[in-house]
Amino acid sequence: MMRVRMLLGTAAVAVAFGMWLAFTSPTDDLQGEFSRILHIHAPVMWVAFLAFGVTALASIMWLVRKTARWDRLGEASAESGVLFTAIGLFTGMVWGQAVWGRAWDWGDARLASTAVMFFVYVGYLALRRATPDPEMKARRSAILGVVAVVQVPLVYFSVYLFRTLHQTPSIRPDGAAMPQEMLVALLVNFAAITYLFVALLVTRLQVAKAEADATTDSRLAGDAVKPPRLSEVKDV
Repeated sequence: MMRVRMLLGTAAVAVAFGMWLAFTSPTDDLQGEFSRILHIHAPVMWVAFLAFGVTALASIMWLVRKTARWDRLGEASAESGVLFTAIGLFTGMVWGQAVWGRAWDWGDARLASTAVMFFVYVGYLALRRATPDPEMKARRSAILGVVAVVQVPLVYFSVYLFRTLHQTPSIRPDGAAMPQEMLVALLVNFAAITYLFVALLVTRLQVAKAEADATTDSRLAGDAVKPPRLSEVKDV
C-alpha cells in the first residue's frame, strides 16, 4: 500500500506542476485563454488511446495464457480509458463551444468516432458486469478488447481522412505549430497525465487482486461447511 500511496502522491504533484505550466504559458493568438484547455484535452486523449491499447494487449495475452492477472489488467486499463475519454470529451466540448461556437457536431469525424469509441468501451465494462461466470466473462471481454482497439487508429486518423471541423494535431513530424513555451507545457502535461494513468492502473490492479483473494478465501471457507447427513440427525 505504501508504494501505491507514493505513486498517487507523486502523480498528483506531477499533474499539479503540469497545470501550473498550462496556466502560466503563453496563449494562442486566436483562441486566447481557451487554448489552455488543450493542455488537458490532448494528453487525456493520448492516455485513453494508451489505455485501450493496454486492454487489447492484455486481452491477447489472456487468450494465449488464460491467466487471471491479464484479465484484471484488461479490465483495469479499460476503466481508466473510459474515464480519460470522458474527460477528453468534456474538455473538447468546452473548447468547441468557445472556439467553434458549438459544443458538439455529429458531422465532425473526430467527435463522432470518439463518441462511438467511448460507448463501445462502456459496453465492454457492462459486458463484464453482466457475465457472472469468470471464465466466460474473461473470454468474451478478451475478444471484445481485441476487436474494439481498431477504433483507436480510426479516431486518430479521422482528421486526416475527413476534413471536418476538427483541426489536425499541433505536434507533427515536421515540427510543432506553437511557441516553445507552450510546447514545453504541453509535453510536461503529456508526461504527467501518463504517469497519473500508471498510478491509477497500479492502484486498480491492487484493489482487483484483493477482491479476487477475498472471493477465493470466502469460497474456501464455504467449502468447509458441509450439510449434515440424515443418519446423523437424531429424533428430538
